[in-house]
Amino acid sequence: MKTIAITGAAAGVGRATAHRFARPGRQIALIARDATALETVKAEVEGRGARALALPLDVADAAAVSQAAERIEQDLGPIDVWINDAMLTVFSPFSEMTAEEFRRVTEVTYLGYVHGTMAALSYMRRRNRGVIVQVGSALAYRGIPLQAAYCGAKHAIRGFTGSLRTELLREGSGVKLTIVELPAVNTPQFDWARTHLPRRPRPVPPVVQPEAVAEAIFHAANRPCREYWVGWVTVASILANMVWPGWMDRYLAKNAFAEQQTEKAVRPERRDNLEQPVTDLHRTHGRFDDESSPSAVVFDAQLVRLAVIAAGAGLFFGLGHLCGRSGGRRS
Repeated sequence: MKTIAITGAAAGVGRATAHRFARPGRQIALIARDATALETVKAEVEGRGARALALPLDVADAAAVSQAAERIEQDLGPIDVWINDAMLTVFSPFSEMTAEEFRRVTEVTYLGYVHGTMAALSYMRRRNRGVIVQVGSALAYRGIPLQAAYCGAKHAIRGFTGSLRTELLREGSGVKLTIVELPAVNTPQFDWARTHLPRRPRPVPPVVQPEAVAEAIFHAANRPCREYWVGWVTVASILANMVWPGWMDRYLAKNAFAEQQTEKAVRPERRDNLEQPVTDLHRTHGRFDDESSPSAVVFDAQLVRLAVIAAGAGLFFGLGHLCGRSGGRRS
């Protein structure tokens, strides 16, 4: 694993991931819209001994992403790992969003992953090797209020990746796909995402630091399995939604509006990054360091499912045995 491309590399999880991969002998391609922020990250990566290439572009532009992949191959060498992480969101009731806002979130958060995957595969397929990491979310399984466009995009990433995985399996391809589903993360998105809410957005607790997620992404790139779930809350949310989706609907309708807002009002002069980046807010962490965990357990999703099935089967047969003994005593 020598050449790694990361979208959304200017801040948050993408920036922490660039730091995690950076070491002597590695070559890191940094993709994001803000050229100034990318130059800062480039210096950070090179300070850790890696070689870095800054590629300012919008992942919603398929041609630009394709051209970036070509330049990476020419300047850094064959792409070993491509990490799709770029995202946008709008905090808003669906009824207050415009079609243009919804489209923009979808183009970056979903189609940006499609464009990145297409670009990486165009080279990886020829060599029959490589790893593509899709940075997902627990919200790919459980939509929440006030983020309809983002949740829809994360659901779409799962469906698209599952479809592509079956095609690669049919080909006998050596290219690996893996998804890393995240909990709430302390990133700057809550300071610069567009919002139509009266109070400042915040992550739904419990919250983890970007470095914990970067560690999970690094693990997934080195040991790609079908899907990883990061943190106990991700596991609990996904499993609860599988078993009690109606209860989850009611719980979120009652609680998730307040849980996504602080007590402070949104400032009238607040800027957002939906159409243009907000350069001076680019950093790795958001405002919630005091409540964010520096680590998170990483679960192989397939093993969690098998454990749940085994536990369910054990409970079923255990109850059956008890009922059988009870019936025998009555007779």
